[in-house]
Amino acid sequence: MIKYPSIKTVFKRNPDNNYKTLLMGEYTMPEFEYLKDNLWDFTEKVDGMNIRVIYDFNPLGYFVSFRGRTDRAELPGDLVERLEELFPIGKFTNIWPLNEEEDNSLCLYGEGFGAGIQKGGKYSDHKDFVLFDIKMGEVWLKREDVVDIAQKMEIMYVPYLGTGTLCDLVNLVKQHLPSRIGTALQWGNFEMEGIVARPLVELVDRFGNRIITKLKAKDFKGDIKGE
Repeated sequence: MIKYPSIKTVFKRNPDNNYKTLLMGEYTMPEFEYLKDNLWDFTEKVDGMNIRVIYDFNPLGYFVSFRGRTDRAELPGDLVERLEELFPIGKFTNIWPLNEEEDNSLCLYGEGFGAGIQKGGKYSDHKDFVLFDIKMGEVWLKREDVVDIAQKMEIMYVPYLGTGTLCDLVNLVKQHLPSRIGTALQWGNFEMEGIVARPLVELVDRFGNRIITKLKAKDFKGDIKGE
């Protein structure tokens, strides 16, 4: 399964101050500017380690494997132990029988978080996993289907923050909202890292790259050129 595509920030960064701030209104992709007034889905961005949970089959049978952003990435041992607890093979076979004649294998994309992973200690004192996307074969699942699978598997998923335009996205991130979780619980009393935005309808650019973007709260703590 492919690594998760890199997510570009909505706006370009300012080279005059070593790229520390954003150039408001100067979009990193023409597609962002073209779609700026359309509705986008917003979800919380979690500060952690990119994790892929792969459910597939080979001549020896069904299997579940865990990988980082790349196949060479090394995962902490205690995170792997937690992933093994969360994703036994039986969990997958009970809710998602594979069809060997079709490519309906699953890749669950999420963040490993917790103490020892970047700033993950603010989320938890132990390592854990939160889901943010799923790819079935070559198809990205809709958000509601991602949430449905997460609930059936009894795992955490990133909080949904509603819909809006890219202008709404900027205004939302500027509010420095508290972090949440995909259940009734909160991670803690701290600010969310940022927001990831996807068009309501899944879209790709002319090169076949997925249209998806992000904004981080830290980019709105100081003066921003063009604001």
